[in-house]
Amino acid sequence: MTSTFIRHELKAFWRARNTGKSIAVHIVVGLAILYLLACALLVGFQLNKILIKSAPHDNVIISFCGVILTYYMVELLLRMQFQELPTLRVQPYLQLPIKRNTLVKYLSLTAMLSAFNLWPLILFIPFIVKIIAAGMGWLVASAFILSLIGISIFNNYLALYIKRRAAFNGWIFIASSIALILLGMGDFEWHLYSIKHISYLYFGHLLLQPGWVLLPLVLGTVMYIINFNYLKHNLYLEVLTKHKTLRASTTEFPLLNRFGQIGDMVANEIKLIIRNKRSRSSLIMSLFFLFYGLIFYTNPKMGEPIKIFAGMFMTGVFIINYGQFMYGWQGGYFDGFMVSKIKFTDFLKAKYFLFTTVSTIAFLLTLPYIYFGWRTGAIQVVMYLWNIGVNTTLILFFANRNQKRIDLSKGATFNWEGVGVTQLLLSFPLILLPYAIYLPLKLTGFPNLALIVLGSIGLGFVLSRSYWIKVLAADFDKRKYKITEGFRNK
Repeated sequence: MTSTFIRHELKAFWRARNTGKSIAVHIVVGLAILYLLACALLVGFQLNKILIKSAPHDNVIISFCGVILTYYMVELLLRMQFQELPTLRVQPYLQLPIKRNTLVKYLSLTAMLSAFNLWPLILFIPFIVKIIAAGMGWLVASAFILSLIGISIFNNYLALYIKRRAAFNGWIFIASSIALILLGMGDFEWHLYSIKHISYLYFGHLLLQPGWVLLPLVLGTVMYIINFNYLKHNLYLEVLTKHKTLRASTTEFPLLNRFGQIGDMVANEIKLIIRNKRSRSSLIMSLFFLFYGLIFYTNPKMGEPIKIFAGMFMTGVFIINYGQFMYGWQGGYFDGFMVSKIKFTDFLKAKYFLFTTVSTIAFLLTLPYIYFGWRTGAIQVVMYLWNIGVNTTLILFFANRNQKRIDLSKGATFNWEGVGVTQLLLSFPLILLPYAIYLPLKLTGFPNLALIVLGSIGLGFVLSRSYWIKVLAADFDKRKYKITEGFRNK
């Protein structure tokens, strides 16, 4: 049956409308993966020298044992973001006399065909062969290799399980990502514990007692079974329908009801973001960038212009990440919007409301950076006003020039759909405009005035928002037929 599934998938691929484009994308992705694997192999052969330089006073094997768990934590975070779910159009098969175990087994086993499962082997096996096998024998070396395979299997199915659960509840993905980040910060930032010590605690015992190799193999098997059972129990059409009903009933936002039609549009936009892969990725990446302050604000060598960039990016990263593809997110049903009773001015107000709300949340989450000085806090306030005033208006202005739709069902990994010249042109005013105002005043000896001017301009745009909405609506009326025609092209 496996060969039948493979044959059907190959036929679906070759008969698809955009086969030529898909082949080109697969070639580019394949070359990128080969390049990364080659880099991993090069690092693997030099790993003993790298470990000696990074920890010259420690035994190289002890250093190696200490970094393995850290690697797999970072790998799990990357898997959750970039590893694609194995796909098979299962609905037609559910009505045929095919055992569900067969379908689930195919989906589960093809999940192992990921470059992430090759990287730890290519990265660590050269060191194991050169150092561990030569010094402690092949029995210990084999135990290390099997343990790496076991942890890779565990990470593989854990990431897929989280992503599958997140398809019905996007907060699971966000909570899992934040938990991993906090776990890393507990060691590297807050020094509450040592992941290196925990890693050596297991792999150090593995050096002396190779039987400990059973632990990661058992964990990998258990995670495979959990993933298998979850897929099996959710492979019924009635279960999928039930999930859709539950999802519709648990993503309502009563607080938005008081804003009428604008609140309804914002609620629908939030549902779009949470339920779809690529838009959800924009939200998740925005959360990651909130930690930018730990890079820029903790380094005394970073000048104030760099802090201006960091402040703008942290409080406005969602506006930039998500807004640059406006209105391509709604491209699939934009014709329906055009013939509805919804006023475009209300549509714009909903966008302003969404961006202002998310930017305000980001601003509140980054308020603790005031620990690095009142000047830093002032920059955060100024760039927050700039984002909800100037940058939001610029984003919506360039949205009137975007004619590329986005398929919401596709993931974000190596996906360039919706990317065009509009995004390239948008990057220049977003990044350069604050500096065009700030730098001349700072260089002439008025850094405080520079911040006051930036904040005042941002606040001015916020207070005159009704005027800009009318300007944007009039601009849209001139271009709406060209925009809708572009969204119809797949």
